[in-house]
Amino acid sequence: MSDLKHLFEKNREWSSGIRKDDPEFFARLSRLQAPEYLWIGCSDSRVPANQIAGLLPGEVFVHRNIANQVVHSDLNCLSVLQYGVDALRVKHILVVGHYGCGGVKAAHGNLRLGLVDNWLRHIQDVKQKHAARLATISNESSVIDRLCELNVVEQVLNVCQTTVVQEAWNRGQALTIHGWIFGLTDGLVRDLGISIDAPGEVQATYEKALLTLDAPA
Repeated sequence: MSDLKHLFEKNREWSSGIRKDDPEFFARLSRLQAPEYLWIGCSDSRVPANQIAGLLPGEVFVHRNIANQVVHSDLNCLSVLQYGVDALRVKHILVVGHYGCGGVKAAHGNLRLGLVDNWLRHIQDVKQKHAARLATISNESSVIDRLCELNVVEQVLNVCQTTVVQEAWNRGQALTIHGWIFGLTDGLVRDLGISIDAPGEVQATYEKALLTLDAPA
């Protein structure tokens, strides 16, 4: 059996450091979960939601999967979405991709990795949908970066089309869905220009975000 004692030691050090700086931290943490944000991000170990956003535990509700996808048949993601919106009453849903995403690279290269290929099929759908705009980019690395961005935009659209979000808007609940992307090389988050807080804004904002991506830098 692998020796994981060092992880328990790191946990004790972390707990001790937190309690030293803020003796009431864990008492507050245990009493209430009331985040304003639901983060839908990639499972990549280099993209931790709390640290990137500068938020403490308890301040962001998190769902992560390979390549930050929102698939309408994925009951795991939909259950997190429903709990975040209906029970926690989050005000913002952040769909956050990242440049250099391994899932996007694999889908773009049509790699065969096993079971995950079925999951990555959804990104290949995004690639096919936007084949014309991707064809205008000559640099392979830039193509993958743009596909990472387009994937985020498409997942924001998917979130907006869920019954959970549609019903929240219909009852007048304040809820905005945002599309962001994280840079592994500089640690910065970029707004992809798609933030939607009403059903009547979905298509126009989606199309505007695509035009913004197409515009010369």
